[in-house]
Amino acid sequence: MPLFLIARIADQGVVFDADQVDSVVDIGEVVAVPRAEPSVRGLTALRSRVITVVDTRLALGLEPTADHIRRAVITRQDGHYYAMLVDALDDIETFETRPMPHAPPHEGRWSRAAGGMVVRDGEPLLVLDLARLVPPPAAAAA
Repeated sequence: MPLFLIARIADQGVVFDADQVDSVVDIGEVVAVPRAEPSVRGLTALRSRVITVVDTRLALGLEPTADHIRRAVITRQDGHYYAMLVDALDDIETFETRPMPHAPPHEGRWSRAAGGMVVRDGEPLLVLDLARLVPPPAAAAA
């Protein structure tokens, strides 16, 4: 069974495939990027690398993540590192994925990134694909 990282975004339980997760960190200062796609909060430095910080809530079409939220899942997509902001992280666990029996939450664009679900202690958790939340390269570099 695949291993997943359990998190919360906007009161929704989610999981990320551990193969997509490089690390989990609390990010420092974020420098805004002019004319970047709205979900790009800015850039930060991590282990001598420049990392693009993505407001995962905005990428899902929700209200922006509060400025004090600094917990992020680091993922590497197409050779670039991204810090995907999350409200909270819980644990890592193995799950058997299932197709979603119904549509994702009505608010936002969850279906854009959701690729199934898992159930933990009776709670359905959406399986989110981090690659689908990363802004296109032109938008990230704008």
